[in-house]
Amino acid sequence: CMGPSMLPTFNMDGDIVAIEHLSKRYKRLSVGDVVVCISPVNPGRAVCKRILGMEGDHVCEDPTLREVERKYIDVPEGHVWLSGDNLSNSNDSRTYGPVPYGLIRGRVFARVWPDPGWIANNFLPYTSYP
Repeated sequence: CMGPSMLPTFNMDGDIVAIEHLSKRYKRLSVGDVVVCISPVNPGRAVCKRILGMEGDHVCEDPTLREVERKYIDVPEGHVWLSGDNLSNSNDSRTYGPVPYGLIRGRVFARVWPDPGWIANNFLPYTSYP
């Protein structure tokens, strides 16, 4: 994971993470999980983002906007809504919309470097956005 979009969960200069593929395969991903997926705008690049909405969920397109400017969307079947933890500096579903489930490569379950540690959903900082 490299770049500012997942600060403070991951370092900007690149953390090495371990991912597992079973959750994706058996459709056991959920809101709050951090995943690695192929970028919808640059297929040669992988991105690390947090799931904020599953198919059928009603999500705010951009929680950084003022209340009166906010729009909501229903996540379509076979898609997820992804977001970086650093909303002020992240290209995510606010930019490219719902992401097809097929682009997800796996769920992050551990940071390998520089601070090794198991990562559980309740360990990672997560804020439920309105």
